[in-house]
Amino acid sequence: MIAASFGQLLAKVSKLRTHLLFTPSYFTTARLSNQISKPHERNILLMGPPGAGKTCVGRIVGHRLGMPVIDIDDDVLERTWGMSVADKLSETGGDGFIEEEGKAVCRFEATGSVISLTGSNPLHSDAMRHLKRSGLAVYLDVDTEDIMQRLSRMKVNRIVGQDAGVSMREILHYRKQFYEKWLDARVLCGTGDSVEDVADKVLRTLLRYEDSESEMFVSTRSQMSSDPKFFSDVVIEGLAPDGGLYVPKQGFPKLEPSEWLRISSMPYATRAVAILENCIHPMDVSPVELSTMVCRAYGQNFADRSVVPLKHLTDHQYLLELFHGPTASFKDLALQLMPQLFAHCLPQMCNYLILVATSGDTGSAVLNGFRNLKDSDRERIGVLVFFPENRVSEIQKLQMTGFQEGNAKSISVLSDFDFCQRSIKRMFGDSSLTGHLAVEYATVLSTANSINWARLLPQVVYHCSAYMDLLRNRTLTFGDPIDVCIPTGNFGNAMSALYAKQMGIPIRKVICASNHNCIISDFIASGKYDLRNRKLQVSNSPAIDILKSSNLERFIHHASGGDGSLVRDLFLNLERDRFFKVSETLRQKINLEVQAGWCSEEDCLRAIREVHATTGFIMDTHTAVGKVVADRIHDKTCPLVICSTAHHGKFAPAVLKALQCRDIPPDPVEQLDKLCSIGGREQMHDALLECMGNGGHHPHKVCQADYNKLTDEVETMIQDSFLRVQ
Repeated sequence: MIAASFGQLLAKVSKLRTHLLFTPSYFTTARLSNQISKPHERNILLMGPPGAGKTCVGRIVGHRLGMPVIDIDDDVLERTWGMSVADKLSETGGDGFIEEEGKAVCRFEATGSVISLTGSNPLHSDAMRHLKRSGLAVYLDVDTEDIMQRLSRMKVNRIVGQDAGVSMREILHYRKQFYEKWLDARVLCGTGDSVEDVADKVLRTLLRYEDSESEMFVSTRSQMSSDPKFFSDVVIEGLAPDGGLYVPKQGFPKLEPSEWLRISSMPYATRAVAILENCIHPMDVSPVELSTMVCRAYGQNFADRSVVPLKHLTDHQYLLELFHGPTASFKDLALQLMPQLFAHCLPQMCNYLILVATSGDTGSAVLNGFRNLKDSDRERIGVLVFFPENRVSEIQKLQMTGFQEGNAKSISVLSDFDFCQRSIKRMFGDSSLTGHLAVEYATVLSTANSINWARLLPQVVYHCSAYMDLLRNRTLTFGDPIDVCIPTGNFGNAMSALYAKQMGIPIRKVICASNHNCIISDFIASGKYDLRNRKLQVSNSPAIDILKSSNLERFIHHASGGDGSLVRDLFLNLERDRFFKVSETLRQKINLEVQAGWCSEEDCLRAIREVHATTGFIMDTHTAVGKVVADRIHDKTCPLVICSTAHHGKFAPAVLKALQCRDIPPDPVEQLDKLCSIGGREQMHDALLECMGNGGHHPHKVCQADYNKLTDEVETMIQDSFLRVQ
């Protein structure tokens, strides 16, 4: 049974584009042809539990595409056996049935057909390998409660493999691992989706799978005619060649309310998989590989089982605790996953050195994340972190300087974060340096700062997750708005909230909170970004001590409707004149989505003291900045989520001062002990205690604020990492 060529099938799908999310492409790239079988040979395998609707959906999909439809139960098993499936099950028993079913399927051949599998086919490895040689496995991922209701209506009270004493729910849960083992693409079925709804989703999924061109990336400074890049390209490159930042050419996919309701019932890692599968094309990272990475990223390495707990603070305010990762910062949510994505996307022929500038938290998070890669990846990926010697907390410094061996190293610089970041961006644009490193050492530079798309993307998940938690605890119903308040200097966290909004999360306003280095809040208020005569001031919230906000470029690209020429001109002006101003029209568009304010040092410490006095919760200094600004700006007409971006122990001296402790000990370990005595052991982060207990003061290299000296350190790091005598 042979259908028309797959290109013709895509054309048929395109006629249904009123139902579709993606624009079709009518050609197959070499990239695709290397990874999938010839189009006319492809079967579409519909996979899922009993009651998922595989047979009904298969008929609709087959009809719309003009493809033959095969039902494994009716058209293969019963014809092969000469008896009904129920009779065969009675004759063989559960295990015997799966074996007999597998043998029958292994003898079955078809091409160019829509094939509805049985619910138990994926339990037989040989059968699935045979089917997938000529088929694309599409998993109809239906909620267990929906399945239970459907089977009840069908009067099905037992399925294959369900032994006595095992509930239907248990066997459905057991089987899920097999569907996820074999899938090529997932169709996430929302609660209450009709058969027609699911068929539409299958068609969208097929079109998306074959058309990777629909999900390319462009630079924020590019014209639409510029060559777009694949996800794997932008992960490796980090920064675009024209100095811009990569963004999705067609924006983010928007999920349906029924899909969000389905996601709300999931634990965090499963939520992350469901969301990220929509944002990363399966040609770049397969769903199976992505799920493995996500589960590893958000497994036992987070101190709280829920990964990012949402806790009620007071009245309409909620705290999203983003600090339960291994380095006690929100950066862990991205940097436990990003290194795995980076290693997956790497071509085999080069070494890569990751350069990172940090204002504090990113450094330890990226060092920890890349250190945990498997040995074969660490042999060709090195990480070098530059941080300002006198502009991070002592505990932050100890966390970073504990990494001085192997593929991960940190160096402090006698300057501020902006100098470190500016120097790294200059290195990327220095063709003589990058050419020398490529020729001499076969090494390419990349970055893990939030300018890298793979670093920013995982942050979208926790903003979505906060709304899911409010849904799950019935604080709101889907569609009710929330506001989000984010302490920010580099605008990456704020940008990820805006991307969550693009995906369909009803975020009304993003409130950006600054300390007295209030360049972001000044820009949001005036439309002017002015670095002239402005110096970075030391603060108690050093992670947002930033004047040159990298991700603001992505925001202006977003707010201007993707005007690459405008973005390029504005940021070239900033480089040349240290100033730019947006039009009043654009400023008003900006204010529709974003508000901003700033907080004095005194108000920051007062907020820590007052919140502790009224709730017993100890905030860190950055969360306190968010709290102060939220209290001033938010209109209290909807729930407000404040991002708690770091654990208070990382900034112990300032927090102890805020809590009016006398005789603050100079030793970081004693400072943490003091905080334990105030807030209780349950509020302390074990990873911080471990870090202090393991190291004491680590000797580390201190570098002058000289670009050439930093490039020398880069070359030395490459020699130490990749020219070692084995």
